Amino acid sequence: MNTISIFDTSISDYNLGNEIIMESVYGHMREVFPEAFFFKLPYMEITRHTRSCIQQSDLLVFGGTNSLSSRMEQYKQWDVNLRKSAYVKNVVLMGLGWWQYQEKESLYTKVLLKRVLSGKWLHSVRDSYTEEKLRGLGFDNVVNTGCPTLWQLTPEHCREIRTEIGDTVVSTLTDYSQDPEADRRMLEVLSQCYRRVLVWLQGVGDRDYLAALGVAGVEVIPPYLQAFDGALADPAVDYVGTRLHAGIRSLQKGRRSLIIGVDNRAAEMRKDFDLPVLERSALDQLESRIRTPGVTRIRLPKENINRWKGQFSSSTGVKPY
Repeated sequence: MNTISIFDTSISDYNLGNEIIMESVYGHMREVFPEAFFFKLPYMEITRHTRSCIQQSDLLVFGGTNSLSSRMEQYKQWDVNLRKSAYVKNVVLMGLGWWQYQEKESLYTKVLLKRVLSGKWLHSVRDSYTEEKLRGLGFDNVVNTGCPTLWQLTPEHCREIRTEIGDTVVSTLTDYSQDPEADRRMLEVLSQCYRRVLVWLQGVGDRDYLAALGVAGVEVIPPYLQAFDGALADPAVDYVGTRLHAGIRSLQKGRRSLIIGVDNRAAEMRKDFDLPVLERSALDQLESRIRTPGVTRIRLPKENINRWKGQFSSSTGVKPY
């Protein structure tokens, strides 16, 4: 196994959460393939050069994000179509998810996914909803592993996470899923519970949205991942916010976290893995959740993760599912 192409969702993207996802994707891929060369491919614009990289690769992997949908002809979160499926093919999924709760899949979607996704290798998906969708399309070679960002949240790791409220909180807003009344209320509750409230700008529109909310006294963390990690280095900090992968990053750094769920991703990962999620519609419970001591327990699907990783053998190249 010499060369592996990986669709990288952090390229040409306005959401820094994809940097968090891809860091985990590359980390776990490097464990499985310690000596392989990785091509980092854009996923939103597959060019002639991208095609050249694919043709030189022994394996093609797509990690993370919401790029699958019931209407692949309309929802363009991956630059594939029937024409490009001539060379974008045998793709192996690594923690991909379905975009929102949707109706039955179109015939175009079924044909396209059958052409581009591998029928031979085992696919890893983010949640049971995505697994059900793919199985309904005839893919039996699929397991629910959760997002690769979860894979390091072992019981040993989670036992080190503080159980009681900290002194400072880092929060986030979601520019593409705005609810000014609820989000303003969230920040106000945080101001009542914590001495300091910081807001990390994960998305390109978050700064303007925060300004429009008009909540006084919050501090802004600049929009780059190292700045967020710097804030999480404080052992007295908690995370409470609407960005899913910012919350997972906080858990990775060993910080007490509560994700305010705004879409199907958080809801499904709470159901499948006990991710600490409170729906935005239940903000009347927020102060109690913050002040009440609680243990972090992530229910990792270890067997499925090991099955997905175990289909590859460094000594013989790729081992078929």
